[in-house]
Amino acid sequence: MSKGSLEKVPQIIYENHNLLAVNKPPGIVVFHEEGYKGEEKSLASLLSIKHPSLRNVGGIRNGAVHRLDKETSGVILFAKNEKTLSFLQKALLEKKVKKRYITLVFKRVKKDEGEVKTFIERSPKDRRRQRAVKKGKREAVTFFKTIKKFKEHSLLEVFPETGRKHQIRCHLFSIGHPIAGDKLYRFKDQKDPPDLQRHFLHAEKIEIETPEGRMEFKAKLAEDLEKVLKNLLTQTKRS
Repeated sequence: MSKGSLEKVPQIIYENHNLLAVNKPPGIVVFHEEGYKGEEKSLASLLSIKHPSLRNVGGIRNGAVHRLDKETSGVILFAKNEKTLSFLQKALLEKKVKKRYITLVFKRVKKDEGEVKTFIERSPKDRRRQRAVKKGKREAVTFFKTIKKFKEHSLLEVFPETGRKHQIRCHLFSIGHPIAGDKLYRFKDQKDPPDLQRHFLHAEKIEIETPEGRMEFKAKLAEDLEKVLKNLLTQTKRS
């Protein structure tokens, strides 16, 4: 994790007596698995310093309701007590939630909108990766809309209906449009913007049923991704 990530943690979007909505910076894991012995801080451990009510809520999760990949930025929720954690995780399980991501993918997407519906399982060739398959146990559904097309990339808004590990990254790779900057799911001929330092994926919005009623939380596009996008727009105008 970079020093810059530490300086940006935590940025609170919203807080009440039951939960926190946080704008996660890239380059930091949400929480470490049981038995982790490294020195790298997690978002959960850093938040619990200023918000001790998070400590041990959900065990090692320290209140984390869900996860975002280490390089992914954007909205993530933390519960301050076990009752709220159970409530929010049940809402996720029952699909009483809407998530919106912004991503930049390799190549121009032909469709203005589409759906990817497969099963997802761990890749037998590379245990770090997931793969999309026609039959399996863990169904995954992802919807997308094209916002803008560039010469070699497309900007999409993505709506995952399920929450499988690496779902968006795996699904977009499976349809021939891996996320720009992704080092794990990519093609050999993939061209990324030269100033992109991580995968271009941002959790922009989450709308979910909470103990206080239905609520919506937003996080504007991270500064590093905004810069990449502006550079692409400038290049498009010049060409």
